[in-house]
Order: sequence, then C-alpha cells, then structure tokens
Amino acid sequence: MRKLENSELERISIEEFKGADKTPIILILDDIRSLHNIGSVFRTADAFLVEKIYLCGITATPPNKEINKTALGATDTVAWEHSTDVIEVIQKLKNDQVTVLAIEQVESAIFLQNFEANPTKKYALVFGNEVFGVSQKAVEACDGCIEIPQLGTKHSLNISVTAGIVVWDLFSKMKFEHHK
Repeated sequence: MRKLENSELERISIEEFKGADKTPIILILDDIRSLHNIGSVFRTADAFLVEKIYLCGITATPPNKEINKTALGATDTVAWEHSTDVIEVIQKLKNDQVTVLAIEQVESAIFLQNFEANPTKKYALVFGNEVFGVSQKAVEACDGCIEIPQLGTKHSLNISVTAGIVVWDLFSKMKFEHHK
C-alpha cells in the first residue's frame, strides 16, 4: 500500500466545482461562535459537493482570516449566503419543497442511523450554537429532527464534527445506497 501524492488526487478546479452537479444538501449554521468551526464546515461542504451554506444570526462570514485557517479555500467554492433570521431561511427553503431537519437532541428525534434519505429529495440541515444548540423556535419550524446517538458522559459533539458525521451519512445514503 502506498500513500497517494497530492498530484494523484484528481482535485477539481474552482470553476469545475462551481459547475459540478451538487449533492442536494444545504447546511444552515445558526449563531455559530467559532470561526474555526465555520471554516471546518465549509471544508466538509466542499468535500461532499454540498449545494449551499446559510450563515445565520451571529455566524461570521467570509472573507475572514480565522475562517480561512480551517476552510483552506472552501469559501471560494461552496456557495453561501448570510441571513440574520434562521426562521426566514427555514420557511423559504420549506416553501421551495426542501425538507428541513434540525440536528439536535429532541423528543422523537430520528437517530441518524435510522434516517432513510431519499436521493430524489433535497435536504437542509440546521446546526445550532456551540453552547445552546438549535433554538427551540428553529426546531419547531423544521420538518423533523435527527440525533446522533451518543453513549459517553458529554452527550455533545463539536458542531464541525457533527456536521461531518451527518453530511457524510446523508451523502453516502443518497449516493451509494440506492445503487445496491
């Protein structure tokens, strides 16, 4: 086994990324404090050709030196938009027939492993503040909630880790499972 060189990774250009068919996933970051978390989510969104990121509330926007430290250029590839009001974004997407799901620990949440992604649907995933999570108002505005089961003492994951887990899971279910 040999580790691949960077030149062997078949990376696409920014123009090719922008013209590529996107994964029908939209990310909504609401009141994210950490610039490094925001940058990490951009990088995850780039890796899986996510359609768009909405940066809501106090979530900082590019260009930003601290976001760029973890985004590594993904702010140039992934489409994004800022909105002060997460509820307006959720309502707009629902009106556009997007299924909006909060990623949060709530009553009757669907565990991630049990969520059946439909490859013909478009999903928006709402991620909340590092301390308070997704607001109750945003949870109530969503079509449903997904929870990552956790067994340790913290029952809390970093927002960028959570986004990576959930985006990979939905991406894999949408891209690979219907080919079985």
